[in-house]
Amino acid sequence: MDRVIEKANILVEALPYIRAFAGKTVVVKYGGKAQVDDRLKAGFAEDVVLMKYIGLNPVIVHGGGPQISTMMTRLGKTPRFVDGVRVTDPETMEIVEMVLGGVINKEIVELITRHGGRAVGVSGKDGRLITAKRLKSGGPRGDLGQVGDVAAIDPKLLVDLTTDRYIPVIAPIGVGRDGSTYNINADSVAGAVARAVKAEKLMVLTDVEGILDKRRRLIPTLSRKEIQRLIKSGTITSGMLPKVNACLAAVEGGVAKAHIIDGRVPHALLLEIFTKQGIGTEIIA
Repeated sequence: MDRVIEKANILVEALPYIRAFAGKTVVVKYGGKAQVDDRLKAGFAEDVVLMKYIGLNPVIVHGGGPQISTMMTRLGKTPRFVDGVRVTDPETMEIVEMVLGGVINKEIVELITRHGGRAVGVSGKDGRLITAKRLKSGGPRGDLGQVGDVAAIDPKLLVDLTTDRYIPVIAPIGVGRDGSTYNINADSVAGAVARAVKAEKLMVLTDVEGILDKRRRLIPTLSRKEIQRLIKSGTITSGMLPKVNACLAAVEGGVAKAHIIDGRVPHALLLEIFTKQGIGTEIIA
């Protein structure tokens, strides 16, 4: 009986958050171990479906860098990176689009559908969702090829899908005004989508606890000024930088809060949204 009562108490604790977030949009950047570990994948899908059923509107943006590199190697092409950015020639762009839009995207759609949700996979080319611009290269980096940045987001397709009770799953591929296809960092896409749909939250799943200080302790909350200090001191570096920048751009663009959370924790999304403690690092304007 005590265990049953404990479950009831958990539901009661979640009630104020369910009430506060009903009808609100939450953008989730899905990646890391949560995207490859079967147990975590199932938990992620359950979280997303539950969010939808209790009145939130989840929008998923996914990555897939390791899977792209694996496919390139299988096809006899060597992945090449400059400052952490994948050099994307036309042949690589075809592989990127095939893996992100044709394999990973549909796997996530099927995963959510299998757990009771109604998911629809799209890329930034669908409905001209993501208009891209070529990422500036030059200097020591040289030509990066078809690597892009977000120029504009047209949220109409996403609004239509969420209104019809679908869960959009977005592959981070954009199209330029000249019709060229671009490979875009998924964190940047998630931040831009969150701004465009006026999301209540942006949640970025990672393979770390959150943002850590020099002593490897979790920092629960950060502002822009504090983040700039941590970047300057070398505390925030490399792969965390695009995630932090996407979160900052989101909150400065009107998103209430952004969160960098540990996707290795089962049901990380529910723990962040529906509990008092939350997990990970919260970024505020």
